[in-house]
Amino acid sequence: MAAPASSKVVYEQEGVFIHSSCAKNDDQDSIISGVLRVIEKEAEVIVDWRPSDDTLDSSNILCAGKDSSSVVEWTQTPKEKSPRGLDHQNNYEAEWDMVNTVSFKKKPRSNGDATTHANGESKWSFQFSLTDLKSIKQNKEGMGWSYLVFCLKDDVILPALHFHHGDSKLLIVSLEKYVVLCESPQDKRILLVNCQNKSLSQSFENLLDEPTYGLIQKLKKDPYTATMGGFSKVTNYIFDSLRGSDPSTQQRPPSEMADFLSDAIPGLKINQQEEPGFEVITRIDLGKRPDVIRREPVSAEEWTKNMDSEGRILDADSVKQMIFKGGLCHALRKEVWKFLLGYFPWHSTREERTNLQKRKTDEYFRMKLQWKSVSDEQEKRNSRLRDYKSLIEKDVNRTDRTNKFYEGQDNPGLILLHDILMTYCMYDFDLGYVQGMSDLLSPVLYVMENEVDAFWCFVSYMDQMHENFEEQMQGMKTQLIQLSTLLRLLDSGFCSYLESQDSGYLYFCFRWLLIRFKREFSFQDILRLWEVMWTELPCQNFHLLICCAILESEKQQIMDKHYGFNEILKHINELSMKIDVEDILCKAEAISIQMMNCKELPQAVGEVLGMETSAVTTPDSDTGEDESVTVMSRSASTYQNLSMPVTAANGTRENAQQMAVTHSAQRLTPT
Repeated sequence: MAAPASSKVVYEQEGVFIHSSCAKNDDQDSIISGVLRVIEKEAEVIVDWRPSDDTLDSSNILCAGKDSSSVVEWTQTPKEKSPRGLDHQNNYEAEWDMVNTVSFKKKPRSNGDATTHANGESKWSFQFSLTDLKSIKQNKEGMGWSYLVFCLKDDVILPALHFHHGDSKLLIVSLEKYVVLCESPQDKRILLVNCQNKSLSQSFENLLDEPTYGLIQKLKKDPYTATMGGFSKVTNYIFDSLRGSDPSTQQRPPSEMADFLSDAIPGLKINQQEEPGFEVITRIDLGKRPDVIRREPVSAEEWTKNMDSEGRILDADSVKQMIFKGGLCHALRKEVWKFLLGYFPWHSTREERTNLQKRKTDEYFRMKLQWKSVSDEQEKRNSRLRDYKSLIEKDVNRTDRTNKFYEGQDNPGLILLHDILMTYCMYDFDLGYVQGMSDLLSPVLYVMENEVDAFWCFVSYMDQMHENFEEQMQGMKTQLIQLSTLLRLLDSGFCSYLESQDSGYLYFCFRWLLIRFKREFSFQDILRLWEVMWTELPCQNFHLLICCAILESEKQQIMDKHYGFNEILKHINELSMKIDVEDILCKAEAISIQMMNCKELPQAVGEVLGMETSAVTTPDSDTGEDESVTVMSRSASTYQNLSMPVTAANGTRENAQQMAVTHSAQRLTPT
């Protein structure tokens, strides 16, 4: 059977059998050969099985109705439907008994029904949409040929399909292009549909090569893969698909699109300041934004001057301030990044650091030996390790090769990247490997040029970033809400415009936050950006202010050209590798100073930036009585104007004490 012109067969397998038996005559069995197909049809994906013999005589099939004027579909008998469902499926051991839970019913023939041929001949066949699939049961290993049993969401269990020629796993691979499957905790032979944890581990795919159905389903169920895949060729069909074909839905309010994203990221609250219990952020005068000038990178001479004879850092706060203002010269990164990431304590001596490295080297190679010594047989029995290994290999092969350190298919850098990620799975087996982690490791390994040091620096970095990759995506939810809070304070008009274009949830920033702008800046620029952020200056969540600075830079074009949902996604994606890192750092720092100097800063914003709240008693101007008010306080810290050489945007050097920025810009104290 050829698929209709509007359909596309993405999987086809002959020699897929149904073993039919009848209670009236237990010694009689019928084996029905058929063809199994997965078909993309319009806006859905269909799984279709039908007998291979077009001239099949229904009288030869036991327990089948003989009315040639009807086509047949599988349906559960009423008496079986309620008590037997997934529980019965879990107890399925024999290869034949599943057929006893189903019976036939007549279905009126229709010219549009895929189960009816043009010649009008009826077929013993069934089909269902993937949207109705609940789970798939697999056979026990070593139990003859493989079979699969489909259970639908209404607890209808279809007859077992027996793959006499093998290759049942190819069907699973095909289905995983459209739905997410993971093992049931109760029975590893059962694959559940839409498992959250597995969705975090999906490999990179080019969504734009897929039909609309595949794209939208992935966007709904797997925001990680969807945003990592990129939207460089997004066209109107995306938004049209989100809205549907009903003309009455073409003007959906922003709240409905917010509901759509809430389905994709459960727990995400859009415009949370309008929700009960949240502070309403009104228009506030933040005052004039200061000009900010950055300095040249910290030199080896400056670094050495801040170290005593035993290798202790004399003034860590001062060093962090210099790094924040100018970054590091590349020659220092291998050493200083270990301090910034927390691998080396700032107060440690040179000897203490040497001893620490020896201990960490032993620990690393013990963990590496664990997965290196896993035999093929052991790996077959450890599905999680297999999954981690497969994902790592795919992501490592996609590593950015523009840097010479990772050039070539068998480059030593790529091999080390793979080994470190596998060892990390041994270090944190619960989290394991999730797509995007290789993006965080590759710059660290490039700088360290050492397997052990790169691993422990990566571990420290993941301690900061792990919430981004956890099953519930709590880190991503929190950051998107916090970013919305900051952006609304900076420019409520821009926020309102984004909401009017169904973009108020800032979903297009997801990739920025997930892997800390790794794919938005060039390889060298990301080294500068990360080391600045690792100083944790000038405030908590400085990376969110970087997001604000980028969006503010693009605001005029987005609004002047009346960009809609599609255009905003496309425009933000195409900023990749076109952002000036020094310019954005200046803007983000200026925004932080502007907010810190605001006397009426909303408490919600202060909490995002890590400002302390304290109750201060002040006299009431009218009554003369004391009243208690809550203010945002700033404690003195390392973020201050130091006497150091700086570089302005035009390349001229100035002294920091001569800078126009004389505002109080202390580092904010975390609550």
